[in-house]
Amino acid sequence: MNQAKPYQQRQQALAPLVRSEPWDMLIIGGGITGAGIAREAARRGLAVLLIEQKDFAWGTSSRSSKMVHGGLRYIASGDYKTTLLSVRERERMLSEASGLVNEMHYVMPHYKGKFPPPWIFNTLLRVYDGLAGKRYSKYFKKDAFLSLNPGIKQEKFLGASQFSDAVTDDSRLVMRVLDEAIHDGACAINYLKAESLITNEQGLVVGATLKDTASDDSNHTYHIHAKVVVSATGAWADTLRMQASKQTEQSFQKQIRPSRGSHLVVSQERLPLTQAYTFLHPVDKRAVFVFPWENRTVLGTTDLDHPTLDDNEVGITNEEVDYLLVATNNLFDHAKLSREDVISTWAGVRPLISEGGDGKRVSPSKEKRDHSVWLDNNLVTVSGGKLTTFRLIALDVLKVCQKVLELDESATQDNASYSSQVFSNQTPTNAKLATLPISLQQRLRGFYGRQLDSLLELAHDDDLAYVTDSNTIWAEIRFAAHYEQVIHLDDLLLRRTRLGLILPHGAMTPLISERLKQICQQELGWDEQKWQQEVKRYQQLWQRYYYLPAA
Repeated sequence: MNQAKPYQQRQQALAPLVRSEPWDMLIIGGGITGAGIAREAARRGLAVLLIEQKDFAWGTSSRSSKMVHGGLRYIASGDYKTTLLSVRERERMLSEASGLVNEMHYVMPHYKGKFPPPWIFNTLLRVYDGLAGKRYSKYFKKDAFLSLNPGIKQEKFLGASQFSDAVTDDSRLVMRVLDEAIHDGACAINYLKAESLITNEQGLVVGATLKDTASDDSNHTYHIHAKVVVSATGAWADTLRMQASKQTEQSFQKQIRPSRGSHLVVSQERLPLTQAYTFLHPVDKRAVFVFPWENRTVLGTTDLDHPTLDDNEVGITNEEVDYLLVATNNLFDHAKLSREDVISTWAGVRPLISEGGDGKRVSPSKEKRDHSVWLDNNLVTVSGGKLTTFRLIALDVLKVCQKVLELDESATQDNASYSSQVFSNQTPTNAKLATLPISLQQRLRGFYGRQLDSLLELAHDDDLAYVTDSNTIWAEIRFAAHYEQVIHLDDLLLRRTRLGLILPHGAMTPLISERLKQICQQELGWDEQKWQQEVKRYQQLWQRYYYLPAA
């Protein structure tokens, strides 16, 4: 076994940093916004370097509600434009990234005397469908709905409205968009932190000093110059903006309002669903939802102001656990879910753009989900917005970058974001792929795009089996370890795959962990000591941030 392999892989990833001439664009932030910008910039022929201080999608982009949606509630609040753009992007992603972004039916149950009444909600749905140019919605009368959905509360039940949005694996979406950017010439490196900005004599930002954070003993720093620096750090965006503006913390007007959204994962056996439910919480009347994802059921979400951010993980609180259980048990009144039913949790921080400056005037749920782009002394900062509209956000960032950088607009905004795929009704050309179920073929095409052949070539014969009752096959773990800059075990189990969220004990059961160990030894060169270090680190992290908090 080659003990130097992890070091060699890391050195290979860092090799582009020795580039002598300035990059056209340095993007700080490896979530969906940064990935989208890299994808659009690279297709225009720019020399692009994207860096992420933790792992790709480590922040909000692996902890969203997994929904690609138009934003039905924005119509109700009069924000017609946001809904229109979001619906169009949803339809685009359903078409271009099938298997990764998939249609999901949603249901809103209606009860006598409770808001919203059917006629109001179905009026909104007609407008929603009109924006998409498709008829998705339908109304189910009481008896017809209950015959198919007997598990919901029946007292005073009137009927239910059904509509459609979409669901995705947000972390895999980031990796897919990054792969498209890399194919067009971009370079993306994780575990590189922008410690400080580099400015010239005129005070303009011309680069950044980066530190390798891949291991505790990493102390390499790199001085990277670029014609334009883009900060796509989401909820952390104010930090670099303050540096660029050269203001003190006291004088700088912060724009970002961090808002925490938390989720619970339970088994399908405890709450079996074939579609998503959206409904109002019985206490505060906020919209919450319950939906099927990765053969599990997800309960979400909260919307709370989050304390000042640092570089640590974010976790759910006991109050949020109770809040989500109360809401779900109120609608599914026979389920009687409890803390013992929770397989895992996750919490993410949304970067809301506060209309009130310091963000204390309205509740987080009432803040708009628009994005903003700022230009401060050659630093372009973007924050806010929605997962669904990441491509439009990227295009807006490039418009601002044109003030300091010449762009080739021959790559128009109408070009597809994803490489073309072979659809499931066509015969697979790869012999291994042809042996797999059609649903898995479609999923793999969506998740991996042009990389699918590499995944299948690397796979051992027994790697084509599912990992227990998940939708993930062992070949995906091997591929991620070999090709996708995995540094830690949580990269592999919480982001490249979601096994840590859907399997008991964060997937660290004896049979699974033994095979994981074998793959990590083969593909990452981890020896026994390294494996034990990573297991200990992962289990501590999972217990604290991805499971229930101490009672």
